Amino acid sequence: MVDYVVKLTKDATKVWKDDHEKLRAAGFEDKAILQITLIASWFNYINRVADSLGVGREP
Repeated sequence: MVDYVVKLTKDATKVWKDDHEKLRAAGFEDKAILQITLIASWFNYINRVADSLGVGREP
């Protein structure tokens, strides 16, 4: 799962069906794969928003 999330974070265009198959082989069902994808994507999105607005940075 961590390898999948890292790949998704670095370049989501490189995630393919075989990545999902590896997750299924590790015991994750489709609903869990969707949840993993949504949560990782949301964190990536919100961190980029915060970074672009300077949230948490010293003035």
